[in-house]
Formats: sequence, structure tokens, C-alpha cells
Amino acid sequence: MLALRLGLGTHPLVLLRRLLVAAASAGVGFLLLCTLGWALDHPAGSQARLLWCLIPLAATVQFAVATARTDQSTLPRSGLSAVGLGPARLAALAASSTAVSCTLGSALALLFFLHLRGDLTGMPFDGEAAKLLAAGRPLPLGAALTLLAAVPVLATTATWLALRTRTATDLRPAPVRAPARPAYAMAATADPATDTDTDRAPDSTPDMASDAASGTASGTIDPEDSAKATDTAVRETRALTPVRVPDPASAPSGLPWGVAFTAAGLAVETYASRGRGGNPLPMPSHLDGGSAGVLAGWALTAIGLALAGPGITHLCGWLLQAVRPGAIRLLAGRTLMAEARRIGRPLGVLCAVVSGAFAAASLYGPGDERPFGPLTGLGATLVIGCAVATVLTAALEARQVRISTTESMYRLGAPATLLRTAAAVRATTVLLVFAPLTWAVAALAAVPLNR
Repeated sequence: MLALRLGLGTHPLVLLRRLLVAAASAGVGFLLLCTLGWALDHPAGSQARLLWCLIPLAATVQFAVATARTDQSTLPRSGLSAVGLGPARLAALAASSTAVSCTLGSALALLFFLHLRGDLTGMPFDGEAAKLLAAGRPLPLGAALTLLAAVPVLATTATWLALRTRTATDLRPAPVRAPARPAYAMAATADPATDTDTDRAPDSTPDMASDAASGTASGTIDPEDSAKATDTAVRETRALTPVRVPDPASAPSGLPWGVAFTAAGLAVETYASRGRGGNPLPMPSHLDGGSAGVLAGWALTAIGLALAGPGITHLCGWLLQAVRPGAIRLLAGRTLMAEARRIGRPLGVLCAVVSGAFAAASLYGPGDERPFGPLTGLGATLVIGCAVATVLTAALEARQVRISTTESMYRLGAPATLLRTAAAVRATTVLLVFAPLTWAVAALAAVPLNR
């Protein structure tokens, strides 16, 4: 009930992201149900289609976890542990919200699947989907529910594991602005003698107690104004207290492992593409000649790029600060180095997804009218869409984390154009580094498949 109330009271953009998670869960659930329908008529090749569904399933789980990390309603805050809402309990609430979104998507997928089979209101689209969905056979309820439960269970578990160790220091503190000092406070605390003669000797300064006594006796200072002035001074002192700059994070250590996994994946793909017979894992269209090793090579390449993403992002920040950097380059580089672990891995996954899409598209010539079927297109759309949405969500999380630094720079007088220019420099640098890397990996992956 608490997770439902928090979900209904969140920002519309948060609800939009949860609806996107539900849509992705519906797409994966529909793919799994279509695989079940195909298996009823073709039990021999059903395992291969089920394995191919693991790719959009993993992309959907990653997007669900990234969406849960940006939910402000389940962030740990000071004082909540006293009422039983510690980091583990709040992680359970975030996992419950993820479970609700994914379950909603799975239910929609089941309704749409039953509608296409003609089990609800008759056969739609003149029965064109009857053969693919095994409309003439009874649907095993246990198998369908097991497949539909895969996305909610995996996404909920991954969300809880990712958020259970989160502490209050990982969050953005509330922005504190320096209040304007009232005029009566300035008049009450100002010393007329000091204002008129700033070069007086310290010995000639009147005693503060005698000033207060004389002021009270003459009625020039109101006790309430003095209390307000003291309270204002305390608030100003707290507001203007500089934020402690955290120690710079060390460079991510996954870059060598990422390079090794990527090279191993390309080598496995090249070696596996030599075999043209006895394919235990058939692939769509032109990929029929490959073997299961091609899929294993792609998986190793994707893992390698995901591991190397934080290191590459940290390297981008280091390159921005090289050779006498100015204020903009220094700010952009330090920000990239600080956010390398947060946005680097989603960028690496997106690089792997886009390179795989380019490699698959390079196998088809202009004479191929329908290189992809409807289910292949749906799976590719889910994978690419979830990868892009995960990168955007990670960028939003990074912006929420550094909001205190942004507020501090605004208080110091930094112009807004400086921060916008630094953000543009960061985005351009990441694009200039990851775009050639994506193209190179796609070209190397497509070479053994085109032979």
C-alpha cells in the first residue's frame, strides 16, 4: 500500500518512466508467449527462440533498475531509519514499485496475446497470426504464467540487489540558498561608530555589554529584532557553509578486462563462423550459416564493452583536462571522471547494442525485401529502445547527484552558460570517442559473417 501511494504521488516524468518499463515488460512478455506458441507446433527449434528472448529480457531488466535508481520517493533520508524505513526497507519499496510496473506489462502482454489467438473476441486480422501463435491448440496455463513471471521476478530481484546498499550520502542533498539579510537585522547589528569611523583603534571600541544596556535603556533596539537578527545570522552561517568536496574517485579498473573480453568475443565469433554445418542454434535469415559460437562471441563482446565503458568514460574526462585546460574543459573533465562509473556502463551497453545492429544490418543487401520478421523487429526495437532509455536515465541520475555542486557554483556567481557549455563539451567528447569505437566493433563483427 505504501509503494502504491508513493507511486501515485510521484512526479509525472517518474510515472512516464514507469509506464515505459511496463511497455518494455509487455513487449518481452509477448515475445516469450509467441515463443511458447511456436513451440506448440515446432517443439524441435523452440529452445533457440527462447534463448534469443534473453537479450531483450536483459535490456528490460537493466532499464527497470535504472528507472528505480532515479525515483526520488524511495531515496534514503536522514531520520527515516528511526521509523523503520532504512535503506533495505526503501529498497524493498522500490522493488515493489518495479514489480507493479512489470506485472502490469505482463498482464497486458497476456491479454494482447489471447486477443490475437482469438480466445477473447474471435480471430482478428483474418487469422493471419493463427499459425504463429498456435491458435488451434490449447495454451498451457502453467507455462504461460511461468514465462510471464520472468520479467517481474528478475527485475524486482535486480532492483533490490542494486539499491539495498544505497546510503544517504549517495543522494543529492536539498539545495540550500543563502537568505537575503533583512534591513532591520542590518540596522540592529550595525555599530554606528564603526560605520562612521572604520579606522578607530581597538581600544576605543565601546564594550558590547554597555552598548546593549544603553540601547535597551533608550529603547532604540527591540529585543524581538535582536532575536530575529541572531537567528538570521545563524541561518546565513549555515547556508554559506561550503560543501565539502569529496575525494576524487580512483580510475575504474575494468578497462583491461573489457578489452580482453571484447577481443575474445571477436575471436570466438571469427572462429565459429568457419563452421557451416550442424548449427545447434539457428539464427534469423542470413545468419543461418553461423553457429552458436557467433552468439557466444557477441555476448562476450557486449560484456567486454560494458566492462570497458566506465574506463573509457574516465579516459575521456582525463583527455579533456590535458594540455593546459580552461575552466570549461576542467569542469567537463572532472565531471566525466566523477560520473564514469554511473554512466560508463550504460554507454558501453549501448555501444554493444548499436554495433550489433550495424553488424546485422550489413549482412543484407538492397535486394532483400523482408530481412527481418515482425518478432525480430520487435525484439530489436526493445533492445535498442531500452539501451537508449537506460543511458538517458543514467544521465538524469548523474544530474540529480551533482545538484548540490551546481547550486554551490551558482552561489559563487558562475554563469549558467558556463554549466551548459560544459555539458555540451561532455556530450560531444563522449560522442566523438564512442562513435568510432562502435563503428570499429561493428565492422570487425561483420567481417567473419560476410565471408
